Amino acid sequence: MPSAPLHSYKLLPSPSQASKMEELQAIPVQRPIKIIRRSIFSFLKHYQYFTSVAFLVFPFSASILLFQAFLPSSSLLPTIQNRLGALFAAAGFPPSSKFFNILNLKLSQTITSSILVLPFSLSFLLLAKASVIQFLNDRKAFSSFSQILSPLFITQLWNSIFILSANATCFSLLFIAFNCLDGFDLLSPTSLLILSVTFLLLYSIFLANALIISNLALVLSGMEKCSGGYIAILKACVLLRGKSATALSLALPINLALAGVEALFQYRIVSSFHKARDPNSSMMLEGMFIAYLYSIFIVLDTIMSCVFFKRCRSAYLKDLEGGNSYQIEIEDEYASDPAKVKSLEGLP
Repeated sequence: MPSAPLHSYKLLPSPSQASKMEELQAIPVQRPIKIIRRSIFSFLKHYQYFTSVAFLVFPFSASILLFQAFLPSSSLLPTIQNRLGALFAAAGFPPSSKFFNILNLKLSQTITSSILVLPFSLSFLLLAKASVIQFLNDRKAFSSFSQILSPLFITQLWNSIFILSANATCFSLLFIAFNCLDGFDLLSPTSLLILSVTFLLLYSIFLANALIISNLALVLSGMEKCSGGYIAILKACVLLRGKSATALSLALPINLALAGVEALFQYRIVSSFHKARDPNSSMMLEGMFIAYLYSIFIVLDTIMSCVFFKRCRSAYLKDLEGGNSYQIEIEDEYASDPAKVKSLEGLP
């Protein structure tokens, strides 16, 4: 069989294996509750190490909580909000619409917070995730810890580009749908409401899948010690085929927990600060405890991603045994060894 072009993906099953492929695809990776239990067990089994890693995440957690709390007073927020408002107005969106005003505000807050937190996410957060990935992958090979930092850093940068592209795609589709309704004189308060609700649902699902792919690509680049970057993102897309529901089920509880910690910080620290206007030692200690709790959940999320990656890799190897495989030919890893390329091709 001739080899596929570089970075090409195609399914190569034989007709006699179709029924077996369907059986393999019908088998879930593992129920989300089992993956969550396994992750919690791993965390409690090595709680001394993981709680120490949480201190490494602490600066990132404190920064994201503080920046989200005091974001309205930032001088960067009005600038970004005015730029987005001008962009929406140029695209033809009605400036009087409450939906687009709220969308502009939330999107501006997200962009501003991401810019302010970026130095911490590329340093402390990346170091903490690298520590967790290295520990769960090979605890004895701490000498190779520095070797996975570069792939993780490159993958994190590509993840930022990937998420930015996902957002741009969603808003481009919104722009096309809005102008189509306006061009056919179908734009009314009812149709605008339906378009807004549909966009929010699709945008949430689309962005959630993009974040899951990015998270899995980051774990993959550390676990497999590959070159990282967009190659890790492509491999993550292959591993997630048919497992999006499981990934979303795993992401939901941890994101709810993080949102709960953020709400607790707003209620206990930010509201008390606005009332007292004079932070005392007890308030600072409580804020540090809440930030550390946020760090614990980030470490637990990384453990869950590692466990989920191992389950996806095991399921993919079972698919290979059953002839249900993808042909992934990547020059820097497989061109030098034709046997590896051949092992990824389906059986005739």
